[in-house]
Amino acid sequence: MGDLFLVRHGETEWSLTGRHTSFTDLPLTTHGEEQAKSLAPLLSGRPFALALTSPLRRAVRTAELAGVMGAVRDPDLHEWDYGAYEGVTTVDIHRTRPEWDLWTDGVPPGDSPGESPDQVGARADRVLYRVVPALDAGDVVLVAHAHFLRVLTARRLGLPAREGRLFQLATGTLSRLSTEHGRPVVAEWNTSA
Repeated sequence: MGDLFLVRHGETEWSLTGRHTSFTDLPLTTHGEEQAKSLAPLLSGRPFALALTSPLRRAVRTAELAGVMGAVRDPDLHEWDYGAYEGVTTVDIHRTRPEWDLWTDGVPPGDSPGESPDQVGARADRVLYRVVPALDAGDVVLVAHAHFLRVLTARRLGLPAREGRLFQLATGTLSRLSTEHGRPVVAEWNTSA
């Protein structure tokens, strides 16, 4: 059975400043492009049975610069929909909701309700349903976003979506989920070149 490689996109202006970014389609910063390029040696020469990327340009560009060939855009790989918290930092949210935690509270209801942890978990489960059979043919790579990949990791390990909180993920990094004695495990996390 192959391994599941997870690539978080390179830095953007909003990831640099801690602003929640789901559907706002930002480009990589110059540093973000360098981060993506630095992943190429870690991925080169690896034939992937399946390569998927979020449709957002920060992920697509990271895949290109990291040398991930033939990546198919998958809308289920988009970042957590933050709803009314799009573009807002956690520090700013805590000014009005000091106890707020994305992993337990999700985003506020209203005109732009966003997604709950369980809704993001359901998307991650759909991705895993499509990806796991491809692991029989070899390694698989997903290029996407921090919160989504953290939820996907939790779900792959059999944990509730909210336990993605346990897996901090930096920009422009590579992580690898493998198996040991037939069970999914974290084999490598937050690796940069």
